[in-house]
Amino acid sequence: MNAQQQQAQPLRNPIGGHVPVAGGLAAKGISYTAEIAAETLQVFVANPRGWATPPGNQRQDAEFRAACAERSLPAYIHAPYLINFGSGSEETAAKSVSSLRHSLRRGREIGALGVVVHTGSATGGRARETALAQAGELMRPLLDELTHDDDPWLLLEPTAGQGASLCSRVEELGPYFDVLGRHPLLGVCLDTCHAFAAGHDLAAPGGMGRVLDELEATVGPGRLRLIHANDSKDVAGAHKDRHENIGAGHIGAGPFGELLAHPATAGVSLMIETPGGKAGHAADIERLKKIRDALEYPWGV
Repeated sequence: MNAQQQQAQPLRNPIGGHVPVAGGLAAKGISYTAEIAAETLQVFVANPRGWATPPGNQRQDAEFRAACAERSLPAYIHAPYLINFGSGSEETAAKSVSSLRHSLRRGREIGALGVVVHTGSATGGRARETALAQAGELMRPLLDELTHDDDPWLLLEPTAGQGASLCSRVEELGPYFDVLGRHPLLGVCLDTCHAFAAGHDLAAPGGMGRVLDELEATVGPGRLRLIHANDSKDVAGAHKDRHENIGAGHIGAGPFGELLAHPATAGVSLMIETPGGKAGHAADIERLKKIRDALEYPWGV
């Protein structure tokens, strides 16, 4: 396929990154996206390490939506890190509900396709099953509130397996989906560093493909809606969430080609969350684009 044909077709896998928005969603976020040559973007709509739920700026929201539409930029929100629906603290659990509700509402307001939330952990010495049941009770009403045609998907992001994690390995997504009734707007954000840290050896021959096969078998086709494409500073199974630049870590660049060629990733955006600031982000996006563009796809997937 020549360059002109590629430009005439939608990208199989838009590649971009998490962008800063201090100074305005449109004013800062869109300009940073252009500077790193991103084809998709992820943002925070609240302090990621706080509980505040700011209302946003209607003018910036409108400009952001218009810019994303004009540039064909799929946009996503990452919910705050403090959210933990498995918490043994009633205060944390209640604040988690308010925080995620805010992110989902803001997702609709800015035209985001999905809201990413970490799957959390069992705290307070409680059994994992008890904490998971609580997560279901707290999150199902939020999913039931997604009644607008332009509401975002809720995307569960498994963790690296630290502590009493509710969901880190792919097979643990099955019970999590079950307690949430396998809602039609429930999806997955797969973080490659997290999966590697949780014990899925993505660097082994065929390792990436096996994980994607297992993911689709566990949650069903079409549920993988976003990929956080990160290499890992640590070895497989280390349970450490330390991202590395693409090709500079223990996963290596090769498995990302396997990921991009897999049928389960067709149409799915890749988002880097790697070190190095703007220059590092631009370089990692360029690396992934080169891997993607070297692949041969049967068109239409």
